Amino acid sequence: MRIATVLTGALLAGAALLGAAGSAVADDPADGGGDARTGAGTGFRTATPVRMGERATADASAGDYLYWVFPADAGRRATVKATVTLPESATRQGASTWRIDVHDGLRRRQDCQYGSRTRTAEADDRSVTLSCTLRTVRGWAEPWSNDPLPGAYYIRLTVLDLKERDLGLPVRAAVRVTSSDEGGGSAVDGALASPLVPHAGAAAAAEDEDASAAKAPPAAVEPEGGWSSGWWSDRWLWTVAGGVLGALAAIGGYSVTRGSGRPAHLPPPSG
Repeated sequence: MRIATVLTGALLAGAALLGAAGSAVADDPADGGGDARTGAGTGFRTATPVRMGERATADASAGDYLYWVFPADAGRRATVKATVTLPESATRQGASTWRIDVHDGLRRRQDCQYGSRTRTAEADDRSVTLSCTLRTVRGWAEPWSNDPLPGAYYIRLTVLDLKERDLGLPVRAAVRVTSSDEGGGSAVDGALASPLVPHAGAAAAAEDEDASAAKAPPAAVEPEGGWSSGWWSDRWLWTVAGGVLGALAAIGGYSVTRGSGRPAHLPPPSG
């Protein structure tokens, strides 16, 4: 009876911890909003950092390559949305085709599970919107795989096709990155020693001799709560809860079996 009481208390504690973890996920500041970033880089080394939920804008010319970088941790699925506002149709010669690509910390282009990576704006369209939902980031993967890993992710926005006379026309780009927590169902055993984030200082020195003209590398690209390193997921809680329930079931079964197995009182022998 004492053992059953202890196990029941452990089960209740595990349930409370699971509820606390769910509350922490719901209150994740990574899903906050705000227009906090302006500008965009012109390459991987000068990509402008953005956090989850922030809206970053940049004024550019048609034909420029625009780069942003954001952090993605294990168990998160990121969605990138970009909107390009075009000049008046009277100043344009025809349609234009735009594209966003997302590269991981190893600069491998990641596939989109959902969304429209490439869109065409007709001659009379004032804007075009693109989106890309990545696969869930894994805490660890085989060397030969192309699975997304924790670290920095680079957004590249550019135009693929437009009339030559439209090159250089002013455009305004806006990007926003959001993410969702996919939970323990996407967790794997193992984790990277460190997230795939470039080191500070090296990029600025390599980008240009005038280091002050180069933007700071994305050293601050980190989730607001820090990197989880992939070691924690709610799968641990469900495993503990399952073990406790199994132990309670075993104790209950043993008690029932022992109670039903008591020998009945035999009548006294005759004569």
